Amino acid sequence: MTISIATMTARESRGPIVGLAAHLILVTALAVTAGVSAAGWLAATAYAVVLAVVLGAGLRRSGMRALGPANAVTLGRATLVGGVTALVVTSFTAPVPLPVLVTLVGVALALDGVDGQVARRTGSTTKLGARFDMEIDAFLVLVLSVYVAGTFGWWTIAMGAFRYVFVAASWVWPWLSAALPPRFSRKVVAAVQGVALVVATASLLPDVVASVVLAAALATLTWSFGRDVQWLRHEESRRRLVVARARVARRHEDRRQEGRRPVVLLPDPRRSPAPVNA
Repeated sequence: MTISIATMTARESRGPIVGLAAHLILVTALAVTAGVSAAGWLAATAYAVVLAVVLGAGLRRSGMRALGPANAVTLGRATLVGGVTALVVTSFTAPVPLPVLVTLVGVALALDGVDGQVARRTGSTTKLGARFDMEIDAFLVLVLSVYVAGTFGWWTIAMGAFRYVFVAASWVWPWLSAALPPRFSRKVVAAVQGVALVVATASLLPDVVASVVLAAALATLTWSFGRDVQWLRHEESRRRLVVARARVARRHEDRRQEGRRPVVLLPDPRRSPAPVNA
């Protein structure tokens, strides 16, 4: 069965469905050739169904009638990540063929830069595409961090959990969901996570050295998220100050037009009991 980019971009409703069909073909093939367990098959298929539903909703919300070539490449990567998920879940109860796992991960990571290039060359860059690409990267890192945890300890899951903890925190503190300025260093840190996890997954280095590499990658990720949170907090403080000043200025203008005494900000009497002349 051949699935072309043209097929995946033909209609809005067909792209996610074709992606789901491609996923089912892949995980079924892995079940036959790589011994994917029933739990692995179900976990990966649940991921693919959620992906198809969310992607379809995103297309409708953004008013896009088709995936576009760049998003089709990302959807192909997402399908490979589904295969990785199936193998990782299977590894909880039985060994999995490492060459197959590393190949799927390697191709998915190699295609990471392709969708961006395709979007720029075809003029099809969209917010949906950028978010789609980011979420697939984040989920792949999470799955790999779970896989290497069996060898290096559960602390490695922090590498994959950072993104989701950040999103959950934004529900409590909405200012964390504000747009961040683009930074090249953020892309470098993301690439470092992928490289470190692939090296650990493929057992290319002795365990002690691989542990140091993973710890260093986690340290860079912590630094990157910490810097972003600090920047967002600073911007939120500035925004609140601007809003407060605008509110006082508006009240001042309203009172001036009414011929009343302008509003002045008085200090808290609990802090400064001395009288203040208005």
